[in-house]
Amino acid sequence: MIHASSVLDRVLVLEMVRVTEAAAIAASKLIGRGDEKAADAAAVEAMRAALNELPMDGTVVIGEGERDEAPMLFIGEKVGSAQGSGPGIDIALDPLEGTTITAKAGPNALAVLAIAEKGGLLNAPDVYMDKLAIGPGYPEGTIDLARSASENVRSLAAAKGVQPDEIIACVLDRPRHAELIAELRSLGCGVKLIPDGDVAGVIATTDPDTGVDVYMGSGGAPEGVLAAAALRCVGGQIQGRLLFRNDDERGRARRWGIEDLDRIYSLEDMAAGDCIFAATGVTDGSLLRGVHRGKSCITTESIVMRASSGTVRRVIGEHRKALT
Repeated sequence: MIHASSVLDRVLVLEMVRVTEAAAIAASKLIGRGDEKAADAAAVEAMRAALNELPMDGTVVIGEGERDEAPMLFIGEKVGSAQGSGPGIDIALDPLEGTTITAKAGPNALAVLAIAEKGGLLNAPDVYMDKLAIGPGYPEGTIDLARSASENVRSLAAAKGVQPDEIIACVLDRPRHAELIAELRSLGCGVKLIPDGDVAGVIATTDPDTGVDVYMGSGGAPEGVLAAAALRCVGGQIQGRLLFRNDDERGRARRWGIEDLDRIYSLEDMAAGDCIFAATGVTDGSLLRGVHRGKSCITTESIVMRASSGTVRRVIGEHRKALT
């Protein structure tokens, strides 16, 4: 059982939704405009402003990158209006998960945020992470990153009571995944390729309506921690292993206190204790509808989850005040 945090009680669940709504609405102005950087910058600025209105002593542990790479919402940045006096909160965020999607007006772009008590979220460097995730209802140990993709599919199929060729895997559509995709298809698996947005891809494993059984492949480590926070709230299993392309990235990990570079992180390693996850759709997708601008108001759809209560809320927002 996950016990409720008195610290998180002081940061209302709906306040997190207001933060992701602000980022999503700002980014939505750039949908289909072909400018990834402008869309991301708009979301970052809006999310930062919203976070700084909250009465908390927040620290960004998963953000836009390290300080020299990201002028705002960098790893280690302090946010909130009660520095030194408010509740200590660790924050993982991706103001625009799917910058390319937004620029091209594709599906499943999100504004995403997770919070936990201090020390509750993995302080991972901004590198790639190999990920493996399934939804709730399976025995612990059903999946293991130390095993091959084929072994994991067979194990999952056995746990589900189906044949391996009935398993549907979600994989980011990247050249680096060519061998993984070939291996999965050699088993007869269906492979759902997504252009971007692996937080939504991982969460899809928890929703039977998506048909996705397992998420496999590498993507950003920040997104891995965010996805783990979501699974912490709704159930499921995820494992992650940091991937390093060069000595600079290995050195970056060591600066963040990571000594075992081959470690396989469990769900609890990435998101411990009570946590809150919130996401607002930027473009229409399988998880959420995107931002829609009408004549008199802007509508948003968000999801907010809390680990201690197991509660999942869907929030439809109608923003009638003129938003510039």
